[in-house]
Amino acid sequence: MGRSAVRVWGLASLLAACLAMGGGSAFAASMSFRAVEARDPGLCKPECPMLIVAEGQIAESSAQDYLAFLAAQRRDRRSRSVVLLHSPGGNVGASLRLGEAFRKSGAAVIVARARSEGVLPGRCYSACVYAFIGGVSRAAPKGSEIGVHRMFMYERVSEGIDGAEVSRVYAHPQLVERLAEYARRMGVSQELVHRAEQVSPDRVHVVTQQEMRRWRLARGAL
Repeated sequence: MGRSAVRVWGLASLLAACLAMGGGSAFAASMSFRAVEARDPGLCKPECPMLIVAEGQIAESSAQDYLAFLAAQRRDRRSRSVVLLHSPGGNVGASLRLGEAFRKSGAAVIVARARSEGVLPGRCYSACVYAFIGGVSRAAPKGSEIGVHRMFMYERVSEGIDGAEVSRVYAHPQLVERLAEYARRMGVSQELVHRAEQVSPDRVHVVTQQEMRRWRLARGAL
């Protein structure tokens, strides 16, 4: 798979190591990218690799921001295309573009958060799953959650004294099929998309280990 597509499965001990990093970003803020250094002298001599932390809402610029960040990081010979992903979702179209960027860069993607005490379980909800499946390799370690529900957006229908009145608009069947085809291209079962579309947007279905295996979505444990 090459240097940029480090196998997720070989990172188990590395991800358990402490990380040298700054403060974490807010979960609900727009997605940001930063590098963290895995630290464990016994595992990575003479020097440890740099991993990428991606946290926050997936926005229109997220794919472009990721590629720009990656280009800057590649000046560091320690950098690896290993992404720790923690996101509540965001824009569906932007998530597809970010997933395509992950695939283009050969990224291994892991649902996890990086904090000063180490790598912790993370969440990838809603549209985040479509970015996640772009990873060449994918993992959701124990305690991490992948959650799906039906796509929707709010559309303004009128203006009143008390402000704008909005209603939910659900994905057109053509968009659902586009997502299903995208999943197929990424090596994931189209059943993932169709199952998500059966879940009320008022809740989140947390994907089970059995579903992860059946849909070829992720390895459940490192």
